[in-house]
Amino acid sequence: MSRLNVPSPDDVPAGAQGILDNIGAQLGFVPNMFKTIASNPTVLDAVVTLQSTMSRVLDAKTRHTIALAVSEANGCAYCLAMHTYVSSELGGMSSDDIELARAGNSVDPKRAAAARFAQRVVESRGRVSDADLAAVRGAGYTDPQILAIVTVAVQALLTNFLNNVNQTDIDIPSASSVGVPS
Repeated sequence: MSRLNVPSPDDVPAGAQGILDNIGAQLGFVPNMFKTIASNPTVLDAVVTLQSTMSRVLDAKTRHTIALAVSEANGCAYCLAMHTYVSSELGGMSSDDIELARAGNSVDPKRAAAARFAQRVVESRGRVSDADLAAVRGAGYTDPQILAIVTVAVQALLTNFLNNVNQTDIDIPSASSVGVPS
């Protein structure tokens, strides 16, 4: 059961309802995470703006892979459910791709390097080794792209932390080709 209060639809603060409406239009429903965050419109705006901004870096499958790898590393059941759904239904990833991503891997060697590096960023709290940097560079990532990998990982960490603190109730529809993790 969620530990933070979710405002009723009538009690959503000014400025948050429009954001929730946009999320609902995009996903077909408004996830509990966003409903909870709506109690603080500034935080909701920050999360949604960061997600929108980061959608312009790297390719979608790499971003999804990083989010799944980071969410698995953090044990965030809500984010795993959400990223599994989005990766499958909107991102075109197969169930095998999603399983590999959760393990910090991919059939694509470059994407696998990004996932492993993102996991190392999380595990080391950003204190990656020279070998970690050499590995991601060796896979073909430039320094600006490495900055993007770190930022996508931090974006996932942000929602992982919010949902782990809240113990957000999972309300994600089952993805057609993938079972929602428990």
